[in-house]
Amino acid sequence: MGDLSRFGVIVSRNLLRSLALLFALTWFLTATGCASKPPENVEDICAIFEEKGNWYKAAKKSEKRWGTPTHVQMAIIRQESSFDFNARPPRTRLLGIVPWKRPSNAYGYAQALDSTWNWYRKDTGRRSADRDDFDDAIDFVGWYTNKSYKVAGISKWDPYNQYLAYHEGQGGWKKGSYRRKGWLKDTARRVDYRAKEWGAQLRRCEADLDSGGWWIFGP
Repeated sequence: MGDLSRFGVIVSRNLLRSLALLFALTWFLTATGCASKPPENVEDICAIFEEKGNWYKAAKKSEKRWGTPTHVQMAIIRQESSFDFNARPPRTRLLGIVPWKRPSNAYGYAQALDSTWNWYRKDTGRRSADRDDFDDAIDFVGWYTNKSYKVAGISKWDPYNQYLAYHEGQGGWKKGSYRRKGWLKDTARRVDYRAKEWGAQLRRCEADLDSGGWWIFGP
């Protein structure tokens, strides 16, 4: 009987380990699968944070670190990628038909260029930061808008000019390179409108987001 008891204990332990491993693997696949998809509703910041709980935590962390309001950072990312982690500029067309080269190497949630991303990683010491990681991408937006404030004097609460500098670079913005780009100014107005709308939305749901512990376990 002693041998059988020991055998039963061993089987039970192995079974528990297997179940724990299966649970961990299932959680990981579910979490990473959800994280790779854009939110169901990309037009409502409260709905975005309710669905993507960890995004709220990352956004507030970036806001605290760099001083740029969450709704301004999120409006820039919404415009750049619609929250698609794998976003890239569409390819140009050769002879109007054949898919050709992309106009730039911008990539990820924030559509950061290789050179700008490398600058960010070197400047912040975040050497392992990835453009397809939301936490890193929103920290990048906070960092960049803070640079625009320091270099060009653009308020962190000014989505319109922050977006123009985000697109043109701080040097380009100071030279007024955007002035003859009507399409870009129209886009910046959309970012400005969305940011202000999201700021109002966030004021209505932020208390619930802060008080609810659910986001700790969000995707």
